[in-house]
Amino acid sequence: MSVTTTDILISGGGVAGLTAAAAFGAAGFRVICVDPEPPVTDETAATADLRTTAFLQPSLPVLQAAGLWDRLAPHAAALQIMRIVDAGGPQPEARIVKDFNAADISDRPFGWNLPNWLLRREMVARLAELPNVDFRPGTGTARVFTRAAEARVTLTDGTTVSTKLLIGADGRNSPVREALGIPVTTRRYGQKALAFAVTHPLPHQNVSTEVHRSGGPFTLVPLPDRNGGPASAVVWMETGPEVARLAALPVPEFEAAMTARSCGILGPLTLASRRSVWPIINQVAARMSGERTALIAEAAHVVPPIGAQGLNMSLADLRVLLDLACAHRDDPGTAAMLDLYHRRRHPEVELRARGIDLLNRSSMLSAPLLRDLRAGALDMLYSVSPVRRTLMRAGLGLR
Repeated sequence: MSVTTTDILISGGGVAGLTAAAAFGAAGFRVICVDPEPPVTDETAATADLRTTAFLQPSLPVLQAAGLWDRLAPHAAALQIMRIVDAGGPQPEARIVKDFNAADISDRPFGWNLPNWLLRREMVARLAELPNVDFRPGTGTARVFTRAAEARVTLTDGTTVSTKLLIGADGRNSPVREALGIPVTTRRYGQKALAFAVTHPLPHQNVSTEVHRSGGPFTLVPLPDRNGGPASAVVWMETGPEVARLAALPVPEFEAAMTARSCGILGPLTLASRRSVWPIINQVAARMSGERTALIAEAAHVVPPIGAQGLNMSLADLRVLLDLACAHRDDPGTAAMLDLYHRRRHPEVELRARGIDLLNRSSMLSAPLLRDLRAGALDMLYSVSPVRRTLMRAGLGLR
C-alpha cells in the first residue's frame, strides 16, 4: 500500500483549518488539508454558514503572513467601538449604554468583521496559489495511528498519509481528538443562537453592539453596505425553545420581534438572509496536544459567541503552533515541541473560557434584581478608566 508523506496534515477545512493550511503553506511546509464536506462559498446556498467572524488586532499578523489579509480586507467592516447596552428593565429599552472605543488603547480598530461563507471562498482561492498545499475537500479523517516518529492517518478515500505533525482543526466533535482519547469538559446552557443578516435605516458607524436583557446577548456586528444601505450581522442567543419559536415566525413577525429586542437602536430591522440555528456550549479539551498531534480551534475549545473570542482564540493557537514549528522546522511535532505548545496555550484557554462562561451566565439573567446587579456592575467597571482600558486590552488578548 502506497503512503503519501507530508510535513503537516490538517484535519478540518473550516475557517480555522483553512487559515492554518495557508499559514503553514506560506511558511514553506508541505501541507495536506482534508475535510469531509466541501466548503460552501455562496451565501445563497442552503448550507451556507451565515455567521460572521470578527478578526481582532492580534490576529492580523497571522492573516498577513498567510497571504490572506489582502484578499479579505476589501470585504471587511471595521469595528471601532464595542457598545454594551443593558436593557434589563421592566420594558425592553436601553437603560445603560457604554461605549468601549478602540481609540482609548490603539490607533487601529478593535477588529474587522467578515461573513464566514466569504472567508471560505477567499481562503480556498489562496490555497490554490500555494503549490505546496494540497486541499482535499470531500475527504475526511477515518483512522489515526501515532508513534514517536510520525502520525499515520487513513483518510475516508482509503489513502494513507504519514505526517510529522497532525493538526486537529475538525470541530467540537473532533475525530482526531477522539482518536487520541483526549477528554473534554463541557458546560451546557440550554441555549441556541440564531444567526442572520439585517439591513437598517440608521448607519452602524462601525459600532458593534451587544444588547443584554435575558436569555443571552443580542449582538449586531457591522457589515459592509448591502444593496446600497447599512447592514449588520446578528447573533441572537436565547433558550432552545425560544429560538425554535423565533426561527418559525413569519418574516414580518420576526422582524418586529428582532427590532424590539434590539431596542430599535438602528431603527426597524429588515431580514436580509435566511435564519440559521447553532447550539451554544462551552467546551475545553483536557489537553491540546498528543503524540505527533496538536489540537486547535473548536477541537480544543468552544465558547459562546461573546466578545468575538472564538476564532481569535483559534488564531492564537495557530500563532503559537506555527512559531514553534518554524523553530523546529526539521522535525515539527516532536514531543517536547507539542508539550510546550500545550503549556503555552492551555492555561490561557481555560481562563478565557471561564471568563466567557461568567459573561454568558450574566447575560442570561431573567430575575429583575439580578439584572439590576448586572447593570450596576457594568456601570461601575466602565466608570473607572484604568479598569475600562484593562478590560479592552484583555478582550483583545493584548498584554
